[in-house]
Amino acid sequence: MSRTNEKSLMEVDHPEKEEEEEDPFVALIEYARSVLWPVSEEEEAGGDDPNRNGCETGGPGWSWIASRILKTCTAYSSGVTVAILLSDLFQAWNEQHRAGSAKKRPEIVKQLKKNHRRTKLTNTVSIDSIYEKNFLSLNSVLEAVIVDVFVLPGTNIHMLTLGDYWSSNTIDLYLHRRYYDMVDPHSGILKKGKEVFLTGCYLRTAREGSGSPRLLPTEYLLILLDEDQDDDAILIGAHFCSDTFSSISLDAVNNGVSYSLYARQVLWTSKGTYGSLQRKQITLVDTDGVKLKFLLWGEQVLLANLLSVGSMLALDRPYIASADESVIETSYNFCLEYGSATQLYLVPFIQHGEQVCVALTQNRHQSSRLLGTIDPSQGPKVSQVTLPCDSEGSVDFSNYPFQSFISDLRDKMTSISLYAVVTEIFRENNTAEVVFSLKIEDKTGATCAKLHFAESWSLGRLGIGHVVYISGLTCSKTKQNCLEVLWFEKDTRASLVNLSCMPALLNSSCLHKSSCLVDLSTSTSYMHICRVWLDQIEHCYVNTRFSHALCGRFVQERPGGIFECSFCQCNCDAELVRTFHLKITLADERAKLLARCSGQTAAELLQISANEFYELPEEEQIMYPSSLENERFMVALRQFRDRFLASQLLRACLLAWSREREEFC
Repeated sequence: MSRTNEKSLMEVDHPEKEEEEEDPFVALIEYARSVLWPVSEEEEAGGDDPNRNGCETGGPGWSWIASRILKTCTAYSSGVTVAILLSDLFQAWNEQHRAGSAKKRPEIVKQLKKNHRRTKLTNTVSIDSIYEKNFLSLNSVLEAVIVDVFVLPGTNIHMLTLGDYWSSNTIDLYLHRRYYDMVDPHSGILKKGKEVFLTGCYLRTAREGSGSPRLLPTEYLLILLDEDQDDDAILIGAHFCSDTFSSISLDAVNNGVSYSLYARQVLWTSKGTYGSLQRKQITLVDTDGVKLKFLLWGEQVLLANLLSVGSMLALDRPYIASADESVIETSYNFCLEYGSATQLYLVPFIQHGEQVCVALTQNRHQSSRLLGTIDPSQGPKVSQVTLPCDSEGSVDFSNYPFQSFISDLRDKMTSISLYAVVTEIFRENNTAEVVFSLKIEDKTGATCAKLHFAESWSLGRLGIGHVVYISGLTCSKTKQNCLEVLWFEKDTRASLVNLSCMPALLNSSCLHKSSCLVDLSTSTSYMHICRVWLDQIEHCYVNTRFSHALCGRFVQERPGGIFECSFCQCNCDAELVRTFHLKITLADERAKLLARCSGQTAAELLQISANEFYELPEEEQIMYPSSLENERFMVALRQFRDRFLASQLLRACLLAWSREREEFC
């Protein structure tokens, strides 16, 4: 059984780049996508159809596949195969998109699905998943269509049969009594074909002989309205548009007057507490542009799962509380709350699509362009895919079917994923926040991304020459009309994976292509995987120094015994660890390489911790590297020429390694 460690890398000044080499990692992503979602000849022939929606019909996006592959590599540090990766991808994709369910879902759901354009809410679960797991959390959201309304025989208990757009199953809900006046067969709004959002549901699981699972009553139900439907438009106009925020009077409220209001949600305020109660503040703006707070208390904060910025909220008989009573600061002397008589209706925000042009036969040497930047007469045929666009015009690239490149970056782009190499890192000095500038480059260009950390640097050892996959990037124009690329650690979509420190890379032949040391100086690839052994053991240099535990970089001792990390720009006396500083010679059958490494890589290579090594007598320290003689390793390298040596040897930073399997020795 082989023991794996991290991979290695080298910093280099490249000679002039020759023909672009294929990146095995990128090639694997494209192969996986073709297997998961093969394109038929008819689809290829219709590729220039402007109505074709590539994201909805084209299977998993490039970044989704890349993230899943890296997640699997993290789980299988000893290495992966194409079969393992495809199996994991297929299972994960099928869990998100149930094959064949559209053939079985109720007819009313299939009819409504044709016009379904909403983006799923964050906590949405499918009815199929409830049956599979026999579980439903209180925070879960159901985006449902009423398939049937009925009364349990012999009772006055009203039931709704619910379906959704992603499931073949339906499920019955015991309707909460506050909605009973809405199920009148002649005038009620809760009827077959109406869409609802609900949360805060308890599941009554099926027991032997007791039928199917059912949902117990929940008062947290929102009825969806469609302004394009006559009945809904009449309801909105007749019932909700006569009152505005400015027309509310506390005196009238105290005399029993109720209001029906129509407003757009424009802002979330983070959840907090007042005493022992949770509180959620939502900012609404009415048609006159007046803003007012809408408060949720205690268990009511579950309702926030059903709301989204940009949606229109119709509030029938909201509780109107004075600002003093609600203990909030507001420009008005009152606010809105969800009361016992309140009914909520929602006109969901529909994300408009932004068309993006891509080459019909896009490959790894060709980046995409936004619609209008390609002259069809000057290049290959193009196809259009439609990506969701929010209320501010920002285009969401989280499900973009192709790889994004640095040259693609434009204003108002969100959830971008890039696969690139790090060329520079430094901390920003002009801000109280923890912000680092990360300069990255790919084959199309370079850019500088500002990384905003929640507290401190949390990415561990990340250095120049490392190959990274970054997701959750956003692009916007500054006041100076410069393009700014941002990354926020607290964003749920944000991640940064350092491929150069991933143990599975060295042991997975499907993720790399082996090189010889002599070929490194003419290669254009960022990363090189080589089979090597240690040479000139007697000249191996081993020393220990202090490093900063958070970033892995060596620290400097200042007068007074204070240790400082120049990378994080802080004193780090409480975060010091002893680490190795190792200089070795690597060799294969045709060349030699001068290398250095530090940190955990060196500790695993020497099979001893830096603290234990430091305690050894000096003569034992000198002899210790001899244990590495005749060992063979797999290393990943990032090279540079040594300008100060007359020899043709290359010099590198060895950042990780893996002891080679026996069959290679």
